[in-house]
Amino acid sequence: MASSTSISHSYFASARSISCHLPFKLNSSRISFPLKNGSFKLRNAPPLTLKTLSTREPKAAVVTKDTWEKLILNSDTPVLVEFYASWCGPCRMVHRIIDEIAGDYSGRLNCFVLNTDSDLPIAEDYEIKAVPVVLLFKNGEKRESVVGTMPKDFYITAIERVLKS
Repeated sequence: MASSTSISHSYFASARSISCHLPFKLNSSRISFPLKNGSFKLRNAPPLTLKTLSTREPKAAVVTKDTWEKLILNSDTPVLVEFYASWCGPCRMVHRIIDEIAGDYSGRLNCFVLNTDSDLPIAEDYEIKAVPVVLLFKNGEKRESVVGTMPKDFYITAIERVLKS
């Protein structure tokens, strides 16, 4: 038989703001939390309004093996490609930097991201052994690479070298 525990409304009155970051509204007077040995239930729980904290659109577009030749190798504009993996924490930090750079260099540099788990053949072609790696291309030719998580200045310096060459 599953066990349940009841906790009074006053116990959670001060905790109402803890869970206010999800994109839906709870109106139920009864909330259940699954537990290993049963469930945890709140009776007469107050409605909670939840909202999303951030929904920014990335500025760097996704490139795949199907679009690689067209977007990277045949581009008239210099191109930056971040090789990443979805499970990679440092890649998330580099994503933010690449998005900033994409905005800063709009019109002078095209920025893309490539998931190495999904498009391993491209990563193998460029000998990507670890992520994150940022490669810079000009006229379809690899010109610069930045390996690992670096400050924005490292990427900017590499970009400027490619733009001036």
